[in-house]
Amino acid sequence: MIPELTDINYIKQIMENHGFHVSKALGQNFLINPTVCPKIAELGNAKKNFGILEIGTGVGVLTAELAKRAEKVVAIELDEKLFSILDETLAEFNNIKIIHGDAMKIDLKKIIAEEFADLQVAVCANLPYYITSPLIMRLLEEKLPIKTITVMVQKEAGQRLCAPVGTRDSGAVTVAVAYYGEAKKLFDVTRGSFLPAPKVDSMVIQIKLYPEQHWHVQDENLFFRIIKIGFSQRRKQLCSVLANHFNIPKAKMLAIFEQANIISNTRIEALTMQELVNLSNFLYKIINQ
Repeated sequence: MIPELTDINYIKQIMENHGFHVSKALGQNFLINPTVCPKIAELGNAKKNFGILEIGTGVGVLTAELAKRAEKVVAIELDEKLFSILDETLAEFNNIKIIHGDAMKIDLKKIIAEEFADLQVAVCANLPYYITSPLIMRLLEEKLPIKTITVMVQKEAGQRLCAPVGTRDSGAVTVAVAYYGEAKKLFDVTRGSFLPAPKVDSMVIQIKLYPEQHWHVQDENLFFRIIKIGFSQRRKQLCSVLANHFNIPKAKMLAIFEQANIISNTRIEALTMQELVNLSNFLYKIINQ
């Protein structure tokens, strides 16, 4: 056992021993709060018959907690300079595989197929803030065979990701997440839980993915096109935004809104998920007449 992994003096010492310096460019903030990673592991499906895909290892604090509980942990780490540290901090485990690579570019589907053949799969990660939305969207859009995504993110981002669709706190990423699964807040993490301490607090959230298509849209590309253009001009009336974007006469677009039972002067942020789906499907019929 290596209980010192959240000990600030131990972390500083091991970094110094290996000549490692924290990279601001990679958004590295290492957890020193001993209560956080066990909770992430417990809530994030790290258990028997589960393989865990971890994005980013840090010095292995979360990796170790996942390995104590799950059948296997495969961690993707971009910073190769951490590998010698991980050899030391994770030496007691034989169910961990570290892969050097960029989680935004590496073939995740192949990794899951090769490494977790007979296991259910969940994702756990303490994500650098700058990569939060792009990485979550990649995990969702590729429709990987995963049950849950449990991630630590900047608190503000977490609130947006978990906001109910149709409220002012929601955005394009909120709708995108809600299309693929259900997001909920698990717990808050204060900035003092990290070394070095970031300037903002964090939040652990979980997305439970739908096992099959939940929202029945005629054309996914069209649906997400509506979301993107609508939220890029979220203060404008959606009817006018879509009429201009798709070059459809305003009267015809008003008729589409009426068919979808949506008030014509509505902004996109006020629409529920079902209303957005209905609007997309009615618009699809008009475009493909």
